[in-house]
Amino acid sequence: MQTRWHARLMLALLLAPALLWLGALIILPHLDLALLSLRQRTGPQQYVSSLAQYRTFFHEPLYWHVFVRTAVMSVVSTLFTLLVAFPIAWIIAKILQGRASSLLFIVCLVPFWVSETVRTLGWMILLRESGVLPALLVKLGLTAVPVEFLYRDATIMLGLVYTSMLFMLVPLVSSLESLDNSLIEAAYDLGASGASILRTIVIPHAAPGITAGCIIVFMLTLGNYLTPTLLGGKNSEWFTEQIYTQFITRFNWEQGAAFGFLLLGLSTAMVMIGLRLAGQRFGDVMRRT
Repeated sequence: MQTRWHARLMLALLLAPALLWLGALIILPHLDLALLSLRQRTGPQQYVSSLAQYRTFFHEPLYWHVFVRTAVMSVVSTLFTLLVAFPIAWIIAKILQGRASSLLFIVCLVPFWVSETVRTLGWMILLRESGVLPALLVKLGLTAVPVEFLYRDATIMLGLVYTSMLFMLVPLVSSLESLDNSLIEAAYDLGASGASILRTIVIPHAAPGITAGCIIVFMLTLGNYLTPTLLGGKNSEWFTEQIYTQFITRFNWEQGAAFGFLLLGLSTAMVMIGLRLAGQRFGDVMRRT
């Protein structure tokens, strides 16, 4: 009995820092934001409980439009990231060996040694009207005048895929490395095509890694503020910008808190739907991250 009590005490001491961090930096701020979102200011330092902030969201078409646009573009960005990262992960895990595999992985990792701000500013220098790419196109005679590539949906999508690539790549490589090559060789010996092997062997085996990568990338993309704002400008129409405006520009913390919880609800719902469609359990997926 004493041994069991001692083991529980040691477990509690080991978990204490993580639980303290979870409570102080995640749970308590969210509880405070929840209370903020459920009140309405009636006068100086005077508040009443109300759902007015949520009604404002449902009654204002602009907020609805930006909310849906952010969700759709986040889903599309996640799919593009998966399509780009999967072949790279396959090459790293199954085609290249030894130093060549490690070198390619390091090449993918190097851009993430600098902050997201620096990487996004690099895209702005490359794509702006007076930047490197428009000047090169003019010099090659492909365009008569420099073209402004910034402030377009395609540019925002490019930036989102680029900033999220590593978070899709790591779980994919982890999943594909555990795939037994003999299964693929046996399938080829039995006459299976590459497409059927991909569909029946590779993708089912990599499903936890695919799901984990998509969850991480989607949540990062949905909550991204810097990349859509810098690359999209005023045309970005990203929901995190609406949250920033309520908190910082209008000092309307109640409305900003409500918007934040709506975004959290959307993220949670999309993750649950993704898990259901993929037939995965959250615990199994998180072990791949």
